[in-house]
Amino acid sequence: MSASGGTKAIVAALLANSGIAVTKFIAFLFSGSSSMLAESVHSLADAGNQGLLILGGKRAKRAATQEHPFGFGRERYVYAFIVAIILFSVGGMFSIYEGIDKLQHPHPLEYPWLPPLVLAIAIVLEVFSLRTAIIESNHVRGKQSWVQFVRRAKQPELPVVLLEDIAALLGLVFAMIGVGLTIITGDSFWDAVGTLAIGALLMLVAIILGIETKSLLVGEGASVEDERAIRDTINAHPDVEALIHMKSLYVGPDELLVGAKVAFGRTRQLTDVANAVDSLETTIRERVPVARIIYIEPDVYRPKSSQPSTDAIVVKGTD
Repeated sequence: MSASGGTKAIVAALLANSGIAVTKFIAFLFSGSSSMLAESVHSLADAGNQGLLILGGKRAKRAATQEHPFGFGRERYVYAFIVAIILFSVGGMFSIYEGIDKLQHPHPLEYPWLPPLVLAIAIVLEVFSLRTAIIESNHVRGKQSWVQFVRRAKQPELPVVLLEDIAALLGLVFAMIGVGLTIITGDSFWDAVGTLAIGALLMLVAIILGIETKSLLVGEGASVEDERAIRDTINAHPDVEALIHMKSLYVGPDELLVGAKVAFGRTRQLTDVANAVDSLETTIRERVPVARIIYIEPDVYRPKSSQPSTDAIVVKGTD
């Protein structure tokens, strides 16, 4: 559901931003507004970003190879990181440059009625895109706040589109204010200020996206809830004496790798241990479906002093 929802949100944003970019650029050509040019580049960058997210999603579905035995799921993170860089450089830095240039070389607006009209249309289209992103995000957000969703989501597409749409709406408001004040006062200073505000906003959003995506690229483990569910499942199994330690890693947005060292009874036969391991893997996948790659190492329980100090060991029958 999350993958299809993310694709739906991306397509909605791509269609909206493509139409908005063309409309804004036409308005810039007629009016000469730097805010309109900044917004044109902003929307063009957003449309290109959505194209990259779609490309990343398709490439991530490639089958595993000998060189990449865990598949290409994390490629979605790579493309999301590229999106953050493009948003920062093409969108933010260009807008800052254009705003400074407008301050140094001011010129009046031509056809002053055109930019507000185009911006109003763009706001309507952007609201449609943001609404789609919110609806699809709510399907996977659960009880998390929006800040928690952006910070903890393992599927990068929805947070990226969500932040892009919010930035786009705020940018349109900044452009509307800048153009409006320029029309009222006849001073193009306000148009330049609006352009600078758009650039600063885009750079801020790009930095947030870059930080969160970098964390996914480096490698994140299971959420607190999923890790607790996996630990409880292992400890609840009748053949398990103790969970010695466990580690997890997302090898893709929808694929969690789980490795655990589990203590079984010293007198258990190999076939019984093998059956218990199979049963554990099945139960873990039922409780945490994203845990698709599971490696369980059978062991025997030893005193805590000989176990890794960072692991919480639960031994049945002890305090």
